[in-house]
Amino acid sequence: MRTPADKKKFVREKFSSISKHYDLVNSLVSFRIDRYWRWVTTRELRLFPEGPVLDLCAGTLPLSLELTRQAPQRQVMAVDFCEDMLRAGIDDLPNDNRRQRIMPVCGDGEEIPARDNSFWGCTVAFGVRNLSRPAKGLAEMCRVLKPGGKLLILEFSRPTNFLVRPLYFFYLNKVLPAVAGLVSGDKEAYDYLASSIAKFPEPENFLNMMRQAGFARVRRRTLTFGIASIYVGVK
Repeated sequence: MRTPADKKKFVREKFSSISKHYDLVNSLVSFRIDRYWRWVTTRELRLFPEGPVLDLCAGTLPLSLELTRQAPQRQVMAVDFCEDMLRAGIDDLPNDNRRQRIMPVCGDGEEIPARDNSFWGCTVAFGVRNLSRPAKGLAEMCRVLKPGGKLLILEFSRPTNFLVRPLYFFYLNKVLPAVAGLVSGDKEAYDYLASSIAKFPEPENFLNMMRQAGFARVRRRTLTFGIASIYVGVK
């Protein structure tokens, strides 16, 4: 992946190949802890119960579902550049009013198909490290948020605890790709997961990237021994 275009093409192809098994694999390899992480992330938007909210890199819509579950009046625009992921999520939407409150859109997180100052909240779950130009993506997130709107980025982290760290990296680099590859049929996609986590900026560097994109009051909240983090910023 020598260029941003190469990365974009690779990521789209990998997610397309695992789209039908994506939710099952996530539940297996995370022991369903990812559901708790999404619940905590969504709670950060409780001051904006009606939205509208942008769920960027929405994938198969798990965060969109949590956003609409916690706030019965909230409207969510769910954007992802992999159509197969969105279609897999649409097929599994529950038969209730959340179907009418989630609007899936196939679009690029670096060129968000929305007007300036459109949303009270923007969420991204495990998607920023997949952007080919993260700084461009952050600037776009700032553009489409209303003044005072909140950005929430849920992302994997690298634990610093000396007991947790070696166990985590053994699981991430050896166990997870083997198990996920067996279930999904594409081990390379989960080898990429481990490498993308390793290459993600250090927390303070990423907070600085958020500041440079126009966000204020930026902070980081760690989850589950530092395995995941929520990065928060306000426009």
